[in-house]
Amino acid sequence: MNDFSATLKTWRAARRYSQLDLAMQAEISARHLSFLETGRARPSREMVERLGEALELPLVARNQMLTHAGFAVRYATRDWNDEAMAPIRRAVSRQLERHMPYPGVAVDRVWTIRQANPAAIALFAPFGVGVGGSLLDLMMSEILPQVVENWPEVAHQAALRLRTESAAQGGIPEFVEAIQYLTAAASACAPTSKPVVPTVLRMGEQRLSMFATISQFGTPEDLLLDDLKIELYYPMNEATVQIFETLAAN
Repeated sequence: MNDFSATLKTWRAARRYSQLDLAMQAEISARHLSFLETGRARPSREMVERLGEALELPLVARNQMLTHAGFAVRYATRDWNDEAMAPIRRAVSRQLERHMPYPGVAVDRVWTIRQANPAAIALFAPFGVGVGGSLLDLMMSEILPQVVENWPEVAHQAALRLRTESAAQGGIPEFVEAIQYLTAAASACAPTSKPVVPTVLRMGEQRLSMFATISQFGTPEDLLLDDLKIELYYPMNEATVQIFETLAAN
């Protein structure tokens, strides 16, 4: 029970809720919430799930709260190739295919590529990264500072995103080293007036300028899907459009 109490207090603090704020959100009394946080009251399974929803916790954290309170977990982790995931794979494939000739990938919690369209495979091939490869490892490699013209800007934005995703998940250990590396690389980053910060790649005689959009599943009941993100890359200029069309054609 002490584990549950500590976990509840930690997440409430992370969400910057007072006891009264969380009590109102969960529709319980502040007194009862106080008893739960001190261990004087034992939560029911329904109460644990209600608090998880009120705190907008990721599914992995909701499972953790359930086990700390002495209950079985609710959310499973299916293999990406599981038969039950077939509709999900089809939906991701359709989105990535329709994004051609521009690159698109589906990445998991730690930025491992689960699926990619042909344009993305062609884009990342020179870096030795494909389906099953890690974009996190690529971000920490010695390759990108040599080919990304605006590396300090890109590193700064990547570090911000990693911090945000880690905070939302209650901390992702795999991100710690990458955040430190990217933060150091971003020390020379200057303010920008652009609407988005593009990634500008210099690959031989070619110069690509692109930005990304990120989408997630709206009603996940699986740990893998709760973290899965679809990243779609778009060109910033006509020259990049032509390069992407050539990549896709080849």
